[in-house]
Amino acid sequence: MRQYFGRKLLIYGLTFVVAVTVNWMIPRFMPGDPVSSMVARANLTQPEAVETMRAYYTDLFGFDQPLWRQYLNFWAALLHGDFGISIWVFPTPVRTVILNAVPYTLGLMIPAILLSWVVGNRFGAFAARRKLLDNTLLPIGYVLTATPYMWLAVILAWALGVIAGLFPVAGGYSFSLQPSWSATFLLDLLHHWALPFLSLFLVALGGWAIGMRNMIIYELESDYANYLAALGAPARLIRRYAFRNAVLPQVTGLALQLGVLVAGALVTEIVFSYPGLGSLILKAIQNQDFFLLQGAFMFIVIGVLVANFVIDIVYVVIDPRTRAGMAGAQA
Repeated sequence: MRQYFGRKLLIYGLTFVVAVTVNWMIPRFMPGDPVSSMVARANLTQPEAVETMRAYYTDLFGFDQPLWRQYLNFWAALLHGDFGISIWVFPTPVRTVILNAVPYTLGLMIPAILLSWVVGNRFGAFAARRKLLDNTLLPIGYVLTATPYMWLAVILAWALGVIAGLFPVAGGYSFSLQPSWSATFLLDLLHHWALPFLSLFLVALGGWAIGMRNMIIYELESDYANYLAALGAPARLIRRYAFRNAVLPQVTGLALQLGVLVAGALVTEIVFSYPGLGSLILKAIQNQDFFLLQGAFMFIVIGVLVANFVIDIVYVVIDPRTRAGMAGAQA
């Protein structure tokens, strides 16, 4: 087992290095000059002042150094937990800007991912043995899983926000309130959270339900299920074994779909102007904020890698065949 997890850590470590390198390269190959944007926002009229400010910012951000030196400086700062200074909200550190947005993104993604996985698997298992539910769930599931996150977010915002007026369509909370732990603010926060959560939840729900429904049907028609039925085992026991075997590929699917779900969450945040990492990335692109863009992507990369590693651990715990194979390999 130690060898298995050691190999996994090596793979994740190499993936992290490659992802961080690509993360560093992408903003620097984008068109535009962030220093020129900062100077333009200052509305200076004197050429001497413009050149002085340009030279100051160029030296401050290290853009006057060769790219290889900038890359090494980036890694040195990263190992010390320094993501740099935001160009968009200068001179606020990038870490501070990201930490203000992270709770909104995590509060949106974690419930949507976990609840859609649990509810989708349960509904898929029920649909596999109930014809009426199968005839209604399967078409709805295909429609939901084929719907882009952005489209469903726009439809929900229009139907439940604009037309029905049940939910707000923008922001993380009302502008008239200040963040606090009061019941008024928390209820308002939940009110703004409902539509972004629902759009993520519904799209993911359809895919998990269809996957579990197909896996349950496959398991119920397998040799061990037929053998148990021939021995007179109760149908409830057979379904329980089928569910336990069918859920294993769904755990693997969760790891594979995690990046897609995160990308969907970021797009959904942009549609609803939700103050999470998605909106932050959009602002960073609009303002050519290299360091904020790097910091936001860095958090996403680390989060996805950690979540995948946790899923690998969970898979070993719930699948005895994996543990048996690891024990056999060590022997």
